[in-house]
Amino acid sequence: MQYAHDPALLLARFQFAFTVGVHIIFPAFSIGLAAYLAVLEGLWLRTGRPVFLDLYRYWIRVFSIVFGMGVVSGLVMSYEFGTNWSIFSKKAGPITGVLLSYEVMTAFFLEAGFLGVMLFGMNKVGRKLHFAATCCVSLGTLISMTWILSSNSWMQTPRGYSIDPATGRFMPADWLAIIFNPSFPFRLMHMGLAAFLSVAFIVGATGAWHMLRARKEGKAASEPVRVMFSMAMWMAALVAPLQILAGDAHGLNTLKHQPVKIAAMEGDWVSEDHAPELLFGIPNMKTEHTDYAVRLPLAGSLILTHSLNGRVPGMKDFPRDQRPPSPVIFFSFRIMVALGMLMMLVGLWSLWLRRNHTLFTNPVFHRVALCMAPAGFLALLCGWVTTEVGRQPWTVYGLLRTSDSVSPVALSSMAFSMTAFVVVYVLVFGSGLGILVRLLARAPHEGEHDTSPAHASDILAARMHPGVIDPSSGKGA
Repeated sequence: MQYAHDPALLLARFQFAFTVGVHIIFPAFSIGLAAYLAVLEGLWLRTGRPVFLDLYRYWIRVFSIVFGMGVVSGLVMSYEFGTNWSIFSKKAGPITGVLLSYEVMTAFFLEAGFLGVMLFGMNKVGRKLHFAATCCVSLGTLISMTWILSSNSWMQTPRGYSIDPATGRFMPADWLAIIFNPSFPFRLMHMGLAAFLSVAFIVGATGAWHMLRARKEGKAASEPVRVMFSMAMWMAALVAPLQILAGDAHGLNTLKHQPVKIAAMEGDWVSEDHAPELLFGIPNMKTEHTDYAVRLPLAGSLILTHSLNGRVPGMKDFPRDQRPPSPVIFFSFRIMVALGMLMMLVGLWSLWLRRNHTLFTNPVFHRVALCMAPAGFLALLCGWVTTEVGRQPWTVYGLLRTSDSVSPVALSSMAFSMTAFVVVYVLVFGSGLGILVRLLARAPHEGEHDTSPAHASDILAARMHPGVIDPSSGKGA
């Protein structure tokens, strides 16, 4: 593959992958957590039960930090488009730039306009107005995801464009075709469910941790801990199966529009009917063969085409310089699927325990739920790797190569900026994650909305976000 021999290009790709890989965690966290906060406040207003307000107060501190880190990490990528991918920006900017500007003008303004009310206005505006602000912030995160995925999906399945013969720029011809390109609905559904599922397992793991600690201390877990654990397990049981169905639909769409990506994901080299499914193997790009293959007969055709005699594509159907690196996406795809199946099994297990009235008393299940805390985000990252690496060697699929999109930046400059990014990210986001862990290490309790005296983590949150907590009284602003 011609793009594999330029060290500066490889480093530019790795730098963007690193920054996006860090960033994508925080928007996904914000999307799921904002929706959870809206549900909690809505339940509090509807039922009047203080436990829902307790959980709202508990999780809004986490949301404020996650949202801030998401904004900071996202700004970096805007500059990278100009510094490292200026040719791509020049040629695809008339389309992708407009879509991203729509994201700013709609979603970001909506979030920014109501975030202050959501964080600091509980006792300063009416309850219904505050709930409306929470819903607007949640809606803003969903709108943001929509525009970003529309832009990314257009790069995967470009439609509604014309190419200027003089400049080679992609010019918009049909905005509806651009926005609602063939892969967009499937990516939107898959990513939205991934965000909700990822947050469900973080919330569930937090509840499991505090139940295990209470059990160790010979105490009963507080009502807020039990409620949030129960809600998280309901979400896991309902959303994990839906995510698998959404992933299947996304796979059928990819088979139609990007068959070489499917061939690389499956490690298939030759097109065939009645194709087996490769459960394991090591694709070899040089020998054009998957070594140590473990096959399940007929399953490949059944899974990919929903027919036992369906035809599955092979990478040899495509020129060598148009094949993505199969080993990377072969394993990232399987890790994603394995984690998805595990999450579904945990959700089903929770239903069984709930039926037997042991959901809050089974320590083995609580330990499993605790270990599953990062499962959703790991699956999300593996899915992102599968999607983006599987698009190679193109930035705009089939039209603009990655090697023709990079800026003419020297290798030494790229290496310096990459090193600086890694150091700064480890310090900044490592510190942020440490603060999140400290906040989650304190269990929510009854009366969370009227706590006295303040805990150390409350005071820390107040210093970072004035108005959320009054350190002297522990009371919410």
